[in-house]
Amino acid sequence: MTTEEELNLLDDQLRRLKVEYDIYFGGGSKRPPIEIEWKVKNLLRKFTDSSKMSFSQRFRYNTMQQRYALFNALWQQKLIIKEEGYRRPQDAVLGIQGLRAKEQHEAEVALQHRPYGAKADQPFTVACSDADREPFKVEALYQALAEARQQAGDTKSTSMDSFQKFVRQKTDQIRKQYKCQAVEYSVEVSKGQVKLTAKPKT
Repeated sequence: MTTEEELNLLDDQLRRLKVEYDIYFGGGSKRPPIEIEWKVKNLLRKFTDSSKMSFSQRFRYNTMQQRYALFNALWQQKLIIKEEGYRRPQDAVLGIQGLRAKEQHEAEVALQHRPYGAKADQPFTVACSDADREPFKVEALYQALAEARQQAGDTKSTSMDSFQKFVRQKTDQIRKQYKCQAVEYSVEVSKGQVKLTAKPKT
């Protein structure tokens, strides 16, 4: 099985795991989906060494890893509430619905990014609302910029720390100026020139 096929399997298992947990917390199953979660964890561990993956594969893996971490934190909260019993009305809501609106929103944010491709006319885009809380997004943007510069023969280089500081300041500046929730960054190569743009995301 190729790396791409294994990543597809991980994505499929992660989606299935979320559905099974929704069924469990909704009362449609008597036990949590332990077997599927075991498969997901094993696949995540398998890709810990990302040296053999391409940038786009590493970015895709990191996105799924972040998505699992988000879901798992919410599942653990709901498991505790389910085991201890619903002591307050809002606990029952959390136990059954589990902040699904927030889950869906975060999952959509995590999935909306497109890995930087080999074609110069396909820009890499990522939406960032907090550089310190979303380091994997900043790193992906940094790698995309580095690859674009290499593709264009641009010898400029920036340290990761300096770049994160730039993204932090730029994000804060645009969010305050335009009263937006996030800033969309794009990296593209046009006519041999590398362009990094930032605009408010509505």
